[in-house]
Parts: sequence; C-alpha cells; structure tokens
Amino acid sequence: MKLRQSSQWVTLSLVAFSAAIAMPQAFAQDAGTRLGAVNVEKVFNESNLAKQSQTRLQNEFAKRQNELRDAAQKIKTAAEKLDRDAAVMNEAERVRRQRELADQDRELQRKQREYTEDLNQRNFEERGKVAEKANIALKQVAEQRKLDVIIQDPAYANPKVDVTDDVIKALNNLK
Repeated sequence: MKLRQSSQWVTLSLVAFSAAIAMPQAFAQDAGTRLGAVNVEKVFNESNLAKQSQTRLQNEFAKRQNELRDAAQKIKTAAEKLDRDAAVMNEAERVRRQRELADQDRELQRKQREYTEDLNQRNFEERGKVAEKANIALKQVAEQRKLDVIIQDPAYANPKVDVTDDVIKALNNLK
C-alpha cells in the first residue's frame, strides 16, 4: 500500500514538473507575436493621396469661402457706416438699417453653418476614401513584415515597431 501511495506521489510530481516546464513554452509562443504600430494622423497628413484629397477640398470650397468672407466684410463695412451716420439719421431710418444689418448677419451665419456642414461632410467622405486605401497598404505592410497585429495610435511605441512610414510609402505606391 505504501508503495502504491509513493508511486502516486511520484506520478503527481512528474505531472507537476512537466506542467511547470511546459508552461513557459506555452507563454513563449505568445511572446513570439509580432507587433507593429501606426500613427494614423501622420498617414492622413503626409501621404500623397491625403494631400491630393485636401487640395481637392480646398479647390471645391474656395469660391464659397471667398463669398462668405466678402459678405462678412460688406456687413462689417455697413455696420461701421451705420455707427458713423447714426447721429445724423432720423430714428426710423436708423432702425430700418439696423434691421437690415441684423437680417444680413443672420443670413450670413446660416450660410456659414451650411458651408461648415458641407465641408465637414466632404472631408469625412474624402478621409473615408483615404482610409480604405490606407487599410490596404496597412495589410500589405503587415504581410511584408510578417506582423500579427498592428496597433493604431498607441500611447507609446518603440521606433522599432513603428510602421507608419512604410504604410505611407505603400499608400503612395497604390494605384
């Protein structure tokens, strides 16, 4: 009976010893995971596709921006003229001009809100197009470097794992 108990202890000890030896190997497989990090804003600011997108947006919205700026200048000039002339105007004329200025100002603010909404919408669309291509470039870089995971915008990344420049190069080479 004692022999049987001791053989059980020996067997149990061997199993425990084997598990202790095997555990670090199991964790070592996880330690072999290859990581990369990418700075998304840098990709959106420095890639040729993103720069072309920004140029398109600027060209598309430049006319409206200039019109808004001109309208704001006209309202400012009219308000300054009203301030100068208010002392010599009769009450009815002064009130009429103040209402006209207020109406023009409200109309300008409405147009500025529309402009901002349209610009934000188009910017969102353009960034979406760039993001689609950037994801393709990101996958290419991951496959080339044999990376298992790429983390976007980590709080800190060792320069050895930063693949941002490679992603920008791959994105610039995409057609």
